[in-house]
Amino acid sequence: MAYQTLYRKYRPQTFDEVKGQDAIVRVLKNQINNNRLSHAYLFVGTRGTGKTSIAKLFARAINCENPKDGSPCNECASCKAALNGTSMNVIEMDAASNNGVDHVRRIIDEIAYSPVSGKYFVYIVDEVHMFSPNAFNALLKTLEEPPSYVIFILATTEIESIPITVLSRCQRYDFRRIDIATMVGRMRHITDSEGIEIDDRALSYIATCGEGSMRDSLSLLDRCVTFYDGKRISYDDALEVLGSVDTAVYASMLGHIMNSDVTGAINLLQEAMMRGGELTYFVSDFVMYLRNLMLVQVTDDIENTVNMSSDNIAILKEAAQNISPETVMRYIRVFSELSRDMNYTPQKQVLVEMAIVRVCTPDMEEPDLSSFGERISNLEEKVKNGIKTVPAGAPLVSGAPVSPGSPATAPDEKPQVLMPALPGEIQAVVDNWKVIREQLKETDMLLFNQIRKARVSAENDLLVIVFNSEIPYNIACSDISKDSLNEVFEKTLGSKVRFEMRLLKPEQTYSDGGYADILANINFEVEEI
Repeated sequence: MAYQTLYRKYRPQTFDEVKGQDAIVRVLKNQINNNRLSHAYLFVGTRGTGKTSIAKLFARAINCENPKDGSPCNECASCKAALNGTSMNVIEMDAASNNGVDHVRRIIDEIAYSPVSGKYFVYIVDEVHMFSPNAFNALLKTLEEPPSYVIFILATTEIESIPITVLSRCQRYDFRRIDIATMVGRMRHITDSEGIEIDDRALSYIATCGEGSMRDSLSLLDRCVTFYDGKRISYDDALEVLGSVDTAVYASMLGHIMNSDVTGAINLLQEAMMRGGELTYFVSDFVMYLRNLMLVQVTDDIENTVNMSSDNIAILKEAAQNISPETVMRYIRVFSELSRDMNYTPQKQVLVEMAIVRVCTPDMEEPDLSSFGERISNLEEKVKNGIKTVPAGAPLVSGAPVSPGSPATAPDEKPQVLMPALPGEIQAVVDNWKVIREQLKETDMLLFNQIRKARVSAENDLLVIVFNSEIPYNIACSDISKDSLNEVFEKTLGSKVRFEMRLLKPEQTYSDGGYADILANINFEVEEI
């Protein structure tokens, strides 16, 4: 007999063998026991969560001659025919290849006659979202009022593609992803039955790679078993077969990123790939590592939340003390976006390296609230370590500030000036105006009291500060005030911000059309005085 893969060989034969969908199983068993069957069911969920398996179980159970607590007996003629694929009462249909109007019309013609044996015709339509619009329309009337001896079970992974007219005619059941502990328990039962020796840690990692899909997890287990035929499978063996790397590598990668060591991070990536690592797995596993790091920072019951050994949890806790939760969440967002984008390009390594450069050098990133805050934190750390911020108009030597009394330039270096702020940085100033404005309290309280009544907007690389009163406008236009603003901008951004003061006319307000070029499409930060 030909070899049968594990997920096919151990497909549940009774409802008691179904794992991870307890609520759905209970409802369906109660319907069978109480003879309260619906005419149409819609099973929704990601791949490998048991939709087709439960549909087949349900179809056998309702035609079974001797059901046991809602489950099929698997011994009567009806059950054996369904198990062998020769039943005339259970019709399986793949909508991916049978998605036209003609296929639906054939179903309508078939159900015109009642079954010769058994109670019901059960149509299991897999991937029903692949039906064409005309096929859905042809099915609607029959789906709403089929003959009493016909039951439809529709299964889909893309509920958003199902017309609302179909949804309203079905009982919907949402299949959730199966948790890791449940999948490990099921795989342990299978490996014990097959006489396969495998470490619990390896099973846990395989279940994690399965991402909530029992079928995917069993397929990965099959790969490991085939590769290490007859040998005990360790955690390192599973890593090698699945093209993944150890947790310590991700800890090293995070260390390089936190130290802004682009070269070290890229070298580590290349080394992992040289050892046979898969880029897709590397990124997704690094996201999970960052997720675990975030959970360590925000929860006390980490042992029951994170699927890691106690040694790795201890290392994770130590790393969590050296990085802020906001920074971790920014890294998660960047690499999650990378994981999504890698599905649409053959140049995966280039995208990964770009993401590494992006997180190592937030100054190069298009400013948003999180990267902007990290840049401020970096500057504050430099100040704390004795690198002073640049006074207004002071020259720079190779990008480093020159303290008063020190030489303007090194003997072999040319003086540099601050780079003009980019439009994205100007918009970051607008978005974070309240935070930046608060820094004036330390240097120019008079300007702070006046400028807090103003509004700001961005015009490409120009910051516009608009006043509705002449007194605060005149104060803000003074050279002293402009120097104070320049000092705050340079301290915060490390760039030269070009700004302009504007005064509304006495008869104008902020919302008047005369200033539409400033106010239109700008979300101003307004503070009532």
